[in-house]
Amino acid sequence: MTDCIFCKIAAGQIPAKKAYEDDDIVAFHDIAPKAPVHLLLIPKKHITSLFDAGADDQALLGKLLLLAPKLAKEHGLEAGFVTRVHTGAAGGQEVYHLHVHVLGQPAAA
Repeated sequence: MTDCIFCKIAAGQIPAKKAYEDDDIVAFHDIAPKAPVHLLLIPKKHITSLFDAGADDQALLGKLLLLAPKLAKEHGLEAGFVTRVHTGAAGGQEVYHLHVHVLGQPAAA
């Protein structure tokens, strides 16, 4: 998708403060965080929303969800965190590229 901001981030055309990257996924810090830690995990493959994910995306979706607690722990969220996947306009989706929000407050040291 040529107009998708998340596709451009995944392709390295737009800079982002990356927390993780592999062949399938990019995770980066949200530019308008709603919590002290607010990461976005996106597949490099453009999937508009969960409505558009198919059976062939099952492994990728699982990989996204398994990455969430790993990155949460790396960012000090050992006590817990929130995940969100907004789907569709009525679900609050603002960027139409599937993404998982990981939000939380690090435990006090």
